[in-house]
Amino acid sequence: MPKDLSNYRKSYEKKALLESGCPENPIELFRDWFLNADDSEMVDESNAMTISSIGLDGFPKSRVVLLKKYTWEGFIFYTNYNSEKGKSIAANNNICLSFFWAGLEQQVIIKGKAEKLSENLSDGYFDSRPDGSKLGAWASDQSKVVQSREELDSSLKTFEQKFEGSEIKRPKHWGGYLVKPISIEFWQGRPNRMHDRIRYTLDEDFSWKIERLAP
Repeated sequence: MPKDLSNYRKSYEKKALLESGCPENPIELFRDWFLNADDSEMVDESNAMTISSIGLDGFPKSRVVLLKKYTWEGFIFYTNYNSEKGKSIAANNNICLSFFWAGLEQQVIIKGKAEKLSENLSDGYFDSRPDGSKLGAWASDQSKVVQSREELDSSLKTFEQKFEGSEIKRPKHWGGYLVKPISIEFWQGRPNRMHDRIRYTLDEDFSWKIERLAP
């Protein structure tokens, strides 16, 4: 049955975002917001982010992935390079990351270029994962059509037997990306839909231009 959602409304009144509170580097502001979200009981997974890329079919696609690290250089996540996501990034590495912390009425939108991490860094993170997750990286031919759940379970069992009693090394088709930002926008909900939007844009001299956007 159709459902009318036109009366779904919420007034955002928790905080403000003013230029006077914005540091020169957006990574500093992201760090402050992320740590606050991470400590908040109103946020379940502070590192859950939506990654949007342009697929080989020309359409954008978004999916939720977990951020695993942020540095002064950018934002790191891991995936199967042969997946639909990995193939889309290989063809066009301009992607967008979006964090939405609903309980805090905050959103961060990051545009940047994704670059593969070195094999050493990907190895280091893979080695830190639980064995079950390591086996999953081997067993799942990510984004491929499968006939049943049983097919997936059978593949996992095959690799459990293969690696029984031995070290589980990282498969070459699995690894990390570093997203180097060129634009980071911070959104803070405000009353009457007059939200605060502050955008940082990377200049040619690698300084950041700070601008307020109309909501």
